[in-house]
Amino acid sequence: MPTLGIFPGRIATRGLGGVVISAALLCSGGLAAAAEADKPQTNAAEAAWAELENSLRAPQPPIEWQIVQPTDEQISEFRAKYRQFAETAADKARDFYTRFPDHTNAFRARQAEYGLLAAAVLTGATNQRVRLIAAGDELLKQPGLTPDDRFEIRSSQIQFIAMARDIKDRTEAAAAFEKDVRALQKEFPDRPEVWQMLGEIAQQYPPEKARPLLTEIVEGPAPDELKAEARATLKKFDMVGKPLALKFTALDGREVDLEKLKGKVVLIDFWATWCRPCVVELPNVVKLYEKLNPKGFEIIGISLDRQQDKARLENFLNEYKMTWPQYFDGKFWQTKYAEEFEIHRIPTMWLVDKKGNLRDLNARSDLEAKVEKLLAE
Repeated sequence: MPTLGIFPGRIATRGLGGVVISAALLCSGGLAAAAEADKPQTNAAEAAWAELENSLRAPQPPIEWQIVQPTDEQISEFRAKYRQFAETAADKARDFYTRFPDHTNAFRARQAEYGLLAAAVLTGATNQRVRLIAAGDELLKQPGLTPDDRFEIRSSQIQFIAMARDIKDRTEAAAAFEKDVRALQKEFPDRPEVWQMLGEIAQQYPPEKARPLLTEIVEGPAPDELKAEARATLKKFDMVGKPLALKFTALDGREVDLEKLKGKVVLIDFWATWCRPCVVELPNVVKLYEKLNPKGFEIIGISLDRQQDKARLENFLNEYKMTWPQYFDGKFWQTKYAEEFEIHRIPTMWLVDKKGNLRDLNARSDLEAKVEKLLAE
């Protein structure tokens, strides 16, 4: 918490465990464009500016990663490399605007520093959080900021502040973040991104706390896509405590019928091999299955893999020793049960109790404790 979907300079955190791979994060508009418009400066300033531009050539992940899934170790090594690049370049950006505060591109250098510090924090440099927030404060004082600039800086600031709080309790962390987002909403009442942030917060809340927030999203000026997701979540809340029907022929030919699993606690896992967070969690899920299956714990997988990835899925199941049944029809987000239950994000984990009733829509949080509790009923 939070998910950091909105960032200055349109930072993107895509795949690979959150590795920042978009050079667009460095500064809005780009340093090169600003340099072309620059007025003649001293030779020292020009040399420093050229050095700063050269330092912004970010390392890129190996092209083969587009075909072959990198290992956790490879990802960790790349994140460390990117973090070092970002911290070093941020120092050079600060050095530039400190030495040449009146230079035409001093503001661009501040923007670059902020984006680079954000990248450093995202890739693990927690020691840079205080500096990042301070850099944002200074950037907000600069003349000539557009409304978009101000919003992106402010929205990213509150997200990093939320990260720095390090609150263990999921609901408490979401509540603290919501307070900051509400303040942002007062500053920028017409920004649709604020509603997106509130939607993410609702996903962290238990149903009783999420319901009023989701209702506000449905009834307010939120984007239509977010409203549809909020309606779907409210509909699923109404399913909790009621029997869940699930019957299919699994990928390996087994017949699966949730009705026949009464007396057991069942985890319904909506996932895919292309979903990095899903894959990261798998070792723990496998370990939990091996530990609690003898006590009456079962898992049913709902794969959102594509048809062309069927062989990969089968190999994946063998490699990770995922012995539980998998539903697979190769239709990606149009997979039967993803559509029927309106699943808009994965991983999603549901828990069904011994009576066959749906009990939890967010089982990822404290999964083992929740399963143990249901087994004890």
